[in-house]
Amino acid sequence: MAMENDAPTQMNEHTLCMCGWIAAMRTSWTENNSGRRFLGCSYYERPDASDYFKWVDPLVHPRYKSVINGLLRNANREAVLEKKWQRIVLYHQIVLAMVVLVVLVHYIL
Repeated sequence: MAMENDAPTQMNEHTLCMCGWIAAMRTSWTENNSGRRFLGCSYYERPDASDYFKWVDPLVHPRYKSVINGLLRNANREAVLEKKWQRIVLYHQIVLAMVVLVVLVHYIL
């Protein structure tokens, strides 16, 4: 992404990128700019897209960056733990079903 500068721009619903299309507002989730909004080409994934890029939000204070990144790390860690917990619960449900099946087969035979 080509960076024009770090100065924020006025939000304008009709800001056009160099392609002539209305620029899309996105949010950066990189370590240096977590939560910071920017305008970019609406078709940035296409090979013929322009390099239009302009920050909407001002630079974030380093302390806020640290807090935001810490919260993101905690949220990601909690999501990983939740997935692990779901697998453990599923494993226990399968084991319980197998035990019930074995007990039923034992009583039938």
